Amino acid sequence: MSTTDCIFCKIVAGEIPATKVVETENVIAFRDIAPKAPVHVLVASKTHVPNVAAAAREIPEVLAEMAVVAQQVADAECDGEYRLIFNTGAAAGQTVFHVHGHVMNGGALGWDA
Repeated sequence: MSTTDCIFCKIVAGEIPATKVVETENVIAFRDIAPKAPVHVLVASKTHVPNVAAAAREIPEVLAEMAVVAQQVADAECDGEYRLIFNTGAAAGQTVFHVHGHVMNGGALGWDA
């Protein structure tokens, strides 16, 4: 997938609207359009890399910033407690191949995120 075809790259560029929760120079957090929990916010790098392993190799400082932003979201929305999920690969449930974590909480959380 190229960055011109990537929905998250289009959100970062402002070409597709999203309900932003937090935005920094390197990271954007926005509400999932099909939430699986009462709190379900996506935290994505503004740099296009396909998954969390690539982010760790190529942009580790941004991956660390993603974790900080995830905590900010959780502090604001769920008393600082949350699950942070990174799906890597289609068989693991990844549907957008641009690194992002799912910040989730609220109610009993299953594993179908």
